[in-house]
Amino acid sequence: MKHPQVTILIPNYKTPELTKLCLRLIRKHTCHGQAEVIVIDNESRDASIEYLRSLSWIKLIERKAVPGEGAISAHSRALDLGLEQVSTPYVLSIHTDTLIKHPHWLNFLISHMEKKTAIAGVGSWKLEAKPMWRQVLKKLERNAQLAYYRLLRQNPQAIEGVGKNYYYLRSHCAMYRMDLIRRLNLSFSGGDMVAGKDMHKRLVDSGHEMVFLSSEVLVKYLDHINHATTVLNPELSTRTKSVEKGLRRIRNSLARLNAESILSDSRLDL
Repeated sequence: MKHPQVTILIPNYKTPELTKLCLRLIRKHTCHGQAEVIVIDNESRDASIEYLRSLSWIKLIERKAVPGEGAISAHSRALDLGLEQVSTPYVLSIHTDTLIKHPHWLNFLISHMEKKTAIAGVGSWKLEAKPMWRQVLKKLERNAQLAYYRLLRQNPQAIEGVGKNYYYLRSHCAMYRMDLIRRLNLSFSGGDMVAGKDMHKRLVDSGHEMVFLSSEVLVKYLDHINHATTVLNPELSTRTKSVEKGLRRIRNSLARLNAESILSDSRLDL
């Protein structure tokens, strides 16, 4: 029997419909035996936990909430709990709002990992395919910001991708080599940063390469609905004005994926 190549880690918190859709799409588009799936529930206490308990093909970890713990810390620590259970060569973190849509999605990620032994991680910074005109405007805006800081002879640390605000593989789609994680004693919550940020820097500092896949290519294989958990649970964020916009984004994404047919197909739970 072929051993799994990848363990997929998925933190869960109060997104019952998305959780079901996420897992059924993994089941639908992943070769049998290629991956193990570990879901770490952050004490959701909703319909999602009963659904997760009913699945025999996943490993469920039920994590207890820590008093005073923020959403960012809870997410990172959940991933670390899952990381302790990984025995495969690769580990992949995704979110419940990361939705698979191509049967070769996992082979695509693995193929990039295996191009060179120096590659320690493969994934995404921002997973959203923007029209060319928006990409051009974003680049012009960034160049203008850099010029402004240079003119004032100030450190442009606030600009995305500069200094402490460096790009890193985000946990909505980030694959790593487990041997390096163990050797360097890495964790998702290292440095009390956003999940994976410290891990990324330490892998780079140790001389390894981290590969960012372009959104334009990656969206052929999977979608990510940005901030879906906070949109569906507004108490996790102060960005209340963006909730309605976020709900429209979720509805549009689900329509593109024909989510209704997946959610009605309980055979994918077997």
